[in-house]
Amino acid sequence: MADLIIVESPSKAKTLKNYLGSGYEVIASKGHVRDLPAAKLSVDVKNDFAPKYSIVKGKEKLVKELKAAVADSDEVYLATDPDREGEAISWHLAEILGLDMEKANRVTFNEITKTGVKNGMANPRKVDLDLVNAQQARRILDRLVGYKLSPFVSQKIRRGLSAGRVQSVAVRMIVDRENEIRAFNPEEYWTIDAKFSSSAKRVLTAEFYGDETGKVKLTDEAHAESYLKRLEGASYYISSLKKGTRKKNPAPPFITSTLQQEASKKLGFRAEKTMKIAQELYEGVTVAGYGSVGLITYMRTDSLRISEEARAQANDFIKEKFGDKYLPEKPRYFKSRSNAQDGHEAIRPSTVSLVPDEIKSSLSTDQYKLYNLIWKRFLASLMKECVQNTSKLEIRSTVSGAPEDKYCLFTASGYSVKFDGFTVLYDMGDDTDEKSKLPDGLTDGENLKLKALTPNQHFTQPPARFTEESLIKTLEENGVGRPSTYATIISTIVKREYVERKQKQLIPTELGEAIVNLLKDKFKNIVNIKFTAQMETNLDEVGEGNMDYIRMLHEFYGEFEEILKKAKEEMDGVKIQLKEDITDIPCEKCGRMMVVKVGRFGKFLACPGYPECKTTKPFVVETNAECPVCGGKVISKKSKRGYTFFGCDNWPECNFMTWDKPTEEKCPKCGKSLFKGKGGMLSCLNEGCGYQAKATRKSKKEEK
Repeated sequence: MADLIIVESPSKAKTLKNYLGSGYEVIASKGHVRDLPAAKLSVDVKNDFAPKYSIVKGKEKLVKELKAAVADSDEVYLATDPDREGEAISWHLAEILGLDMEKANRVTFNEITKTGVKNGMANPRKVDLDLVNAQQARRILDRLVGYKLSPFVSQKIRRGLSAGRVQSVAVRMIVDRENEIRAFNPEEYWTIDAKFSSSAKRVLTAEFYGDETGKVKLTDEAHAESYLKRLEGASYYISSLKKGTRKKNPAPPFITSTLQQEASKKLGFRAEKTMKIAQELYEGVTVAGYGSVGLITYMRTDSLRISEEARAQANDFIKEKFGDKYLPEKPRYFKSRSNAQDGHEAIRPSTVSLVPDEIKSSLSTDQYKLYNLIWKRFLASLMKECVQNTSKLEIRSTVSGAPEDKYCLFTASGYSVKFDGFTVLYDMGDDTDEKSKLPDGLTDGENLKLKALTPNQHFTQPPARFTEESLIKTLEENGVGRPSTYATIISTIVKREYVERKQKQLIPTELGEAIVNLLKDKFKNIVNIKFTAQMETNLDEVGEGNMDYIRMLHEFYGEFEEILKKAKEEMDGVKIQLKEDITDIPCEKCGRMMVVKVGRFGKFLACPGYPECKTTKPFVVETNAECPVCGGKVISKKSKRGYTFFGCDNWPECNFMTWDKPTEEKCPKCGKSLFKGKGGMLSCLNEGCGYQAKATRKSKKEEK
C-alpha cells in the first residue's frame, strides 16, 4: 500500500508525482468538494450561524473515489494550497473522508520543487482550525450579506441583482471617483519653455520658474505675456550649477498585489489572467530536460521575506552572470507591511538557474511573459543600486538698463547613468532618459544664447479614472479585501455590469451608481471603506487565534439585521427606475418605449405598461456586421456558460455562428463583413472566399 496525497489540481498532482516516486499516490480534488449550497442561505442564523455544507454538485463520484483511495492507503496527507482557502479545503476533505483531526496529516509547499516538496513532507502538522475558522467566517459573512441584501436591492432596482460585501466597496470607490471627475472644475495655468544654446553650441531646454520674489504661477495668458514682455532684449547666463550623485534602489520582489499591478502595466494582463497564469507556473509546467516542475513560489502572499537559500542561489547567479560589482556590499532586506500575513515568501522563481529565455520553448507565450517578469524582478531586487550623476542649474535673465535685483529664473535638471546596477536587468519604467539629460560641458556663470521662448496653455486635470492596476493599489492601501481576492472582485463587478471597461478604464454604469447610492443611503457600513477594512482585520485576528469568529458574526449580524428591517420599512412600495433600462424600441401594441427587464433566463424587452400591456420581446445586441450566409444581421449571443458568441438573427432558418468578433470592415474580394479572430487575424467567413489579413492596429486617436 502507498501513502496518499490529496491536492487541488491535476497539474499540481502531476508535478508532485515527478518528485515523490512510486511510494505515493497523488489525487486531485479539483478544487472545493464541499460548500454552502447556492439554492438557499445554508446558514443557521439562530444556531450560532452554523453552516450547512453539502457535497459540491457533480463531485459525488470523485468523493467516492477519494474514499476508496483513503481505504487503500497507509497514510493520507492533505496538500492543498498554503493559504486560508487551501486550509479550509483540507478541513472539508478531512471531514468528508473521516480523517483524524488530531493527526499531523497536513503538508504545505511554498514551492513545488524537489527541495520544497521534501521540506513540506518532512514537516506535517495538524489542520489549522484557526485558519479554517477565518475562512468559514469570511464565507458566512459574504453569504449573509449576499443572501439577505441582494433580494432587497433586486426588489428596489432590478431583478437578479446582488450586493457583495467587498465588491460593493470596490464599486463605491469607482463611483466616488466618477463623481469627483464630474465635480472637477479645471483651472487654467501657463508655462514658458525656453531653448538655449551654450558656447559649445549645445542645445538645452529650461522652464520658467519665477522672478526675484520666488516661484511664480502663471495664471493666464496675460500673466504669461507680461513676463514675455519683461524678457524682451534680455541676455541669459547660468547663475547656479549644482552637480551630485543619487542612488536609485530596486523595487522589492513581487507580492500578489504588485504582481497584478505590474503585469497590468507592462504586459497588459488583467488581474484574473495574471493569477491564472501564476497558478500554472506554481503548480508545474513540463520543461524540456526537467519534467514537470513548479517555476515560482506560491503566488498568494503579501510578505516580502526571502529564504536565505534562495538569496544565496540568486547571489551566485548574479556573480556569474554580471560580476561581483553588481552585488551590494550588504544584503538587501525588504520590510513587509505591518498587516502582512508573512505566511509565505515573496513571489520568486523556485530555481533561479531556470532562465526564462532558455526554457521559453516549454512555456506558452503568456507563461513566458509572466515568468520573465517575476524572474527579473526577483534578481534585480537583490542587485546593487543604480548610481546616477545629477545636475541642476538655474538660468538668470539680465536686461540692459534694468536694476540687477530684477530678473527672471529658468530651471533645468537632468541626470546620466554612472553605474547601471539593477537596471541592467529590470527597467522600472519611471524614467525618460532623453528628457532627463543635460548637455556636457556647461559651467557656472556661462553665458547662454536664447533660441526660443514658448508660452504654453494648460488646464489642471481631474483625477484619473481607475484602472485595474490603480484600483488594486487603492484596495490594498485601504485594507479592503486581500491580495487573493482582488482579481475576483474586479471580474465580478464587471460581469454583473456594475462597472464597464473602456480601454483600460473602469467606469461605473448607471446600475452600479444606483446600487451604491442605495447602499450609501440605507446601509452605510456595507460600503464604508474603514468598516470593511476593519472586518478584514477581524478575520486576520480569527486566523491568528485571537478572536472568536462566532462572536464576530453575532456583532455584525445583530446590527445588520436591524438596518435591513428599517430599510425595508422606509422603502416600502418604492421602485428605482433606471434611464439605461429604457430603449428606443416602441411596443408593437401600445407604442410605449420598451424597457429592459431581467428574468430567470437573462435580459428581455417588456412593455412598461404592464399589467395593462404584457408585450415582451427577446433582448438582442446588434452588431454592424451582416451574416455571410444569408445577409441578415449578426447579433451577440450568450452560451449556457455565459460566453459571448455571434450568430444570425434569422435563426433557426439560418444557423450561422462564430466565436470571432464582427467588424465594420468589408472583404476586398467579395464585399462581405470581416470577422476578427485570435491573433488579430481578419477573416472572411463567406464559404469559398477564404480572404485573410492581419488587422491593422488603430491609433488611440482613431479608437476615440
